[in-house]
Amino acid sequence: MENLKEVFAVYNKQTIRVYQAYNSIIAKEAVSLQTFGKSFSLNRMTWIKPSFLWMMYRSGWATKKNQECILAIDVYREKFDEILKKAVLTSPDSKHCSGSQWEEEFSKATCYCQWDPERNINGNPINRRAIQLGIKGDILKDFVNSGICKIEDITPFVKKCNEQRKNGKLKIQSLPQEKLYPVTDLNIRNRLGM
Repeated sequence: MENLKEVFAVYNKQTIRVYQAYNSIIAKEAVSLQTFGKSFSLNRMTWIKPSFLWMMYRSGWATKKNQECILAIDVYREKFDEILKKAVLTSPDSKHCSGSQWEEEFSKATCYCQWDPERNINGNPINRRAIQLGIKGDILKDFVNSGICKIEDITPFVKKCNEQRKNGKLKIQSLPQEKLYPVTDLNIRNRLGM
């Protein structure tokens, strides 16, 4: 059975929460400004991840170099949906896009979609995919300038959860409760292989 490809996230009517990991300089500045400042490079691609446990797997629960601080970023849903609309898969999906068609779209893209194995508390893959969205160029500038509602440093929470996890005491109920995010646009669903 193919792994489920859907967006699962913490969201409300106005915002959807994504996670990113940074060093303390970038993270402190972002929390202080409630957007990204001069320590953050607008000339690189950045990846936003709605899955808390995928972010934990990727950052080693905030232990990897330059990923010691975990930010929870509440993004305006209309901006997130715009990113989904513009995203191109990082590798061709033969069901929805031919190789040459994908190459042309990929070469022009400033927003990328990657589906990675979703993880459980212990980092083991589960039968679902977690979405990552890579943004650069004008999309990244727009995200930084008008896409962010709130930035929170959740590193203390992450460290506490990791200690509980290592001791076998972490309960899934104490983690962010992600639910299916509605992506109803059939063009987006087809293009991203959902």
